[in-house]
Amino acid sequence: MGWGFSMGLAIAVVACIALYGLYRQGIGDLPDHAWLADYQPPQMSRMYAADSQLMAEMALERRVFLPIEAIPKRVQDAFVAAEDQRFWDHHGVDPLGLARAVMTNVEGMATGRRAIGASTITQQVAKNMLVGNDRTLMRKVREAILAFRLESAMSKQRILEIYLNEIFLGQQAYGVASAAMNYFNKGLDELTLSETAFLAALPKAPNNLNPNRYPEAARARRDYVLDRMVDDGAIKAAEAQAAKQDPIVIRGRTRPDTVATGQYFTEEVRRELVARFGQDQTTMGGLVVRTSMEPQLQTATEKALRDGLIGYDHRRGGWRGPAAKISARDTEWMPALEATARPAGALPEWKLAVVRDVDARAAKVAWLEKPTDGRPAQPRLATLPLEGLSWARPNRNGRLGGAPRRMQDVVAAGDVILVEPTNEKADRVTLRQIPQVQGAAVALDPQTGRVLAMAGGFSFEQSWFNRATQAMRQPGSSFKPFVYLPALEMGIPPNQRLLDAPIEIMTPQGLWRPGNYSRNTNGWVTMRTALEKSLNLVTIRLAQEIGIDKVADAAARFGVIPHMPKVLSMSLGAGETTVLRMAAGYASFVAGGKQVTPTLIDTVQDRFGRLVWRADNRHCDGCANGPQAEPPKLLDDRKQVTDPISAYQMVSLLQGVVQRGTGTAAGKGLNRPIGGKSGTTNDYMDNWFVGFTPEIVVAVWVGFDDPRSLGDGETGGGNAAPIVHDVLEAALKDSPPVPFRAPPGIALVRVQASNGETILEPFRPGTENAARAPIGGGGGGEGGDGMARSAGGGGGDSALGGLY
Repeated sequence: MGWGFSMGLAIAVVACIALYGLYRQGIGDLPDHAWLADYQPPQMSRMYAADSQLMAEMALERRVFLPIEAIPKRVQDAFVAAEDQRFWDHHGVDPLGLARAVMTNVEGMATGRRAIGASTITQQVAKNMLVGNDRTLMRKVREAILAFRLESAMSKQRILEIYLNEIFLGQQAYGVASAAMNYFNKGLDELTLSETAFLAALPKAPNNLNPNRYPEAARARRDYVLDRMVDDGAIKAAEAQAAKQDPIVIRGRTRPDTVATGQYFTEEVRRELVARFGQDQTTMGGLVVRTSMEPQLQTATEKALRDGLIGYDHRRGGWRGPAAKISARDTEWMPALEATARPAGALPEWKLAVVRDVDARAAKVAWLEKPTDGRPAQPRLATLPLEGLSWARPNRNGRLGGAPRRMQDVVAAGDVILVEPTNEKADRVTLRQIPQVQGAAVALDPQTGRVLAMAGGFSFEQSWFNRATQAMRQPGSSFKPFVYLPALEMGIPPNQRLLDAPIEIMTPQGLWRPGNYSRNTNGWVTMRTALEKSLNLVTIRLAQEIGIDKVADAAARFGVIPHMPKVLSMSLGAGETTVLRMAAGYASFVAGGKQVTPTLIDTVQDRFGRLVWRADNRHCDGCANGPQAEPPKLLDDRKQVTDPISAYQMVSLLQGVVQRGTGTAAGKGLNRPIGGKSGTTNDYMDNWFVGFTPEIVVAVWVGFDDPRSLGDGETGGGNAAPIVHDVLEAALKDSPPVPFRAPPGIALVRVQASNGETILEPFRPGTENAARAPIGGGGGGEGGDGMARSAGGGGGDSALGGLY
């Protein structure tokens, strides 16, 4: 007996030493658990439009975090019953559960059954959050040690809160709130007892308990959880029996309705969030982002831009042929069409159709309509008439043929084409084609800089490249206001006479002979007339007279071209800028010379609703005062980039461009004060128009991604200005006309404009009666490096002057 006792004692000592060694090894490099006290699970961020419509959800894991107080008691009880019945009593590790698991596993070794675990909820939190998922004895030791430490560091409620919000439950759902939505399209407080028990059944093997694939296993595990809840006293046996009769019906989450427009805007906001807050905080920080986008105006802006690009494509692009060729036979066309990829960039209302039959005046086309109830696609038939297809001239390697005289000149049987229904029955369609030309448009509030709408191309699906913010293009004559502004700042009045005559400038690249777009000269003209007619020769002479360094300074102050080369060709818009910068630059004219910084985000809140960033940094003077005090004032401390008088003079000059000059298409029929300026670059590569009213600024660019000519005569006033018109019309349709506000001290004098009408000319005080000698009588001079290159060549005699 003494020998046996000694042996037992020795074994116990050895076991204790071994356990102590295992413990010492387990605590080595054990991760710090203290941060879990303040841990917040990853949570999706949401982006909202100005009218609070949801624009996008940004998430790596679709999770909705709920504090433990917001999780119904029955949901808590179900998970405790299923995963850890003695959760509220143990201290991290459950000895009874561990012993039962050991016995069950020993019995199961003979039958080859998979071993069961005995991890408590606390151990699962330790495993998921701290020690990892490898199946080793040392991992279980570390898990148990951390479980004890977690129980001593935080409350049971906090541990359960982390568990219920962190656990993966299948269907891309992390946490119980997300799972309730993904499986049943319900909130936690709306779940039935059967549904609650099913969710609690999932942690063991969510993929193997999918009721659509394994209904019997899902029902059995659900019923097991109900029985455990009865054992715990959480529900009555009768409730469990009734719940067991309920079928498990997966309804799936109804995704919240999101704004069906503004993908370029949304992506630009996402990029800004990542730059400001980092990728992790943007996609997992639970941010609430409120943007400045107005969905109705955004939709109208996208439509205006697309209509303009399609209109140009019809004039200049011709018909570039079908997207594919397939068999038109009755038994073959449906599977062949279903296998044909839809061209990227095709609008949602366009149908991918096959030509079934063609005669001289029309074609019969068919497409597949997919029902929303999951049934197979159904064929639809329609007529494509020749009427309205005069634009579909055959395009052969960039050369256009004649207008089609019969339908066979356009399509043939088996052609896969894009069509759009033209009536409610959808039995008549018209031919569609994705244009090759691209464009961009920005609409912003000139008083705040809030970007109200942005379109970065014809289709976001076709190209994510945002041409409103990322494309650097030459602005052409739309840059000229920043040449004339320094003259106004120097006190030169708008009716100052300037010389419009040929000029020769020697550059390092050779002799530069710029010219006007019209190829004509007008002699002495006023500054107003020069800007309205966009006269290149006057602009160059003025830049030479006031100094190109002052032009570069103005371009930098307004943020249009921060580091402009100081060469004369820059005065004709040979530099490079973006659509967004041009919109903000013109907005400063409307804002009385204040610096306008464009913003797409109004505010950002964290997951707790705390404001972490806002765009409007204006200060309220007196907002904290009592009701008897003076009314509060909103202080605008933005930088003054030009004086208010010069800004208003420029606004007046640019109104003349729309009333009498190259921008008449922008204001046609709108019957309100509108200003703006067109721009067309060398060889018609870039078309611009920037238009504005007191309430909104709209900038538009049209051109090709790989710069090439839009074609002779394709100007900003012809292509970009009508798009601006349509955006302005949509933005201002429900508002009365508002005049531009003249600053204090300015002198308004009646003078005669170039067309003979009488206008109110704004003068700086003291200059309205000053006699001034004409400017620009001198000639020649030397330009700097790069001038001839930007202007389209150095030595030749250019009738168009390079840029206009």
